[in-house]
Amino acid sequence: MGELVAIQVGEGLSRGVVIDARARIAAVVGGADALVEAVRVRIRPIGAASVLAQVNAEVDGRRIRVQEAAADRAAALDLLADGLRARIAAVTTGWTPLPWPRRAGGRGLLSGIPAQGGPSRAVRAPVSAGAAPFAAHPCTGLPLRSSGGPRHIVRRKEAHLVWCSPDAAARTMDAMDFDVHLFTDPATETDAVVHRIGPTGYRLARTTAAGPPTRPAVPFTLSPFGAPELTESQAVDRLCAADLPFLFFAQPGTRRGRVLYRRFDGLLGLITGTS
Repeated sequence: MGELVAIQVGEGLSRGVVIDARARIAAVVGGADALVEAVRVRIRPIGAASVLAQVNAEVDGRRIRVQEAAADRAAALDLLADGLRARIAAVTTGWTPLPWPRRAGGRGLLSGIPAQGGPSRAVRAPVSAGAAPFAAHPCTGLPLRSSGGPRHIVRRKEAHLVWCSPDAAARTMDAMDFDVHLFTDPATETDAVVHRIGPTGYRLARTTAAGPPTRPAVPFTLSPFGAPELTESQAVDRLCAADLPFLFFAQPGTRRGRVLYRRFDGLLGLITGTS
């Protein structure tokens, strides 16, 4: 299986990283009681003192992803291997809602790929700990606080949003290791997001306010507000002023859903829903 694991490393990492990563991931894949294919691993430094590791694969035809960051390459690969083993088991044994909080420290991942069972790459954006009390944003459900931060959008992605139920979107979000997932809700014919937040671990928000989904399998809390209609610059101002890891908003005029998010490097990315 080792030869089927494709490894990509960022500048500044040694050849030994490739050998180490292939051995660890191949051991997990080779010991799985499932057909694991199309395994791709990417490892790159983030900043001066951290390493980001990501693996994408197909398990019995279903796409999965795991992404981990740590202070050094060995720790990042340990977390990646453990996460991949758990993700394979979760996919092959049947989906169940993940507990909340999922892990200590918090994280924010964004999404934009086709919903399975039925979008977009998630970038972690940890929420700072130890902040003063603050109110929750009406659309994200995330805490608000005043702060600054980088204001440069360095990645833009147009995602053809899949029409799927909030349940299917939540399952995809979990399988792909996202904390936010952008999709179109066929029940309301509006763009929506599901994202990881307390108290249940899953929250649903739409561009236009609507009632709860019918008989959901996922324990959603529901945003009572539609997404704010904002220009790109207004969205950047709001996300940075409130120090949010992401912001779900509607494009003026079209009301199409958009997600602005913080990358691991602190810069900003934007996902735009298209028809």
